[in-house]
Amino acid sequence: MNAPAPQFEARLARDADEMRAAQRLRYEVFVAELGGDGALTDHAARLERDRFDPQCDHLLLFDHARGGAVVGAYRLMTGAAAAAGQGFYSAGEYDLALLLASGRRLLELGRSCLHRDYRGGAAMVPLWSAIAGYVAAHGAEILFGVASFHGTDIARLAQPLAHLHHAHLAPADLRVRALHAQFQRMDLLPPDRIDRKAAVLAMPALIKAYLRLGGFVGEGAFVDHAFNTTDVCLILDTARMDPRQRARYARPAT
Repeated sequence: MNAPAPQFEARLARDADEMRAAQRLRYEVFVAELGGDGALTDHAARLERDRFDPQCDHLLLFDHARGGAVVGAYRLMTGAAAAAGQGFYSAGEYDLALLLASGRRLLELGRSCLHRDYRGGAAMVPLWSAIAGYVAAHGAEILFGVASFHGTDIARLAQPLAHLHHAHLAPADLRVRALHAQFQRMDLLPPDRIDRKAAVLAMPALIKAYLRLGGFVGEGAFVDHAFNTTDVCLILDTARMDPRQRARYARPAT
């Protein structure tokens, strides 16, 4: 028997129990599947947590065809929340001085994850539609955050990292740079040695989604051994989006 068609609802967590539902999904994806860890990860309760969670809004994707199960999550942090709290999560990996000095309203997107049964389908559409509404409500102008390749074997990632560097490097006014201690050059291959098709296939879906919307990457990757990932910083300037990209970004969920 086929599983029922998903009945999605994307909205912000309303209480601590719903925030924990996001942390449980994050544990299954980032810890159980990908082998990550962190100082506040609760293995007994299977919760992936960190010190930034209390200052963020948590966007959840529910599937009411599965009893309202939380099958997707995103973490949203405005510039005001970062200033009132402990700063942006990405500042632990990238020098954000250019963005902070821009005078524009910032929104950090992070901890994006989907349950394994919902990857490769339409689940990201309601999440991005909800993000578009959040951006409008908060007047956000620059969206950014780190996205991860699984693993820290840089030789295996040479094709996608080099392609991102040569084809999607952020303009100078947005070009944040990975912090020196874990900085990894991304120009590992010259342009004429990049297999574009292979490079794109090797990229996580989240990175490809940002690129389709006109996003850029910062200078250098950040090798996160504790989380078993190689991270890039994605930046999306809403003012630079063309009408086609804007329509794709803001299309309503169905």
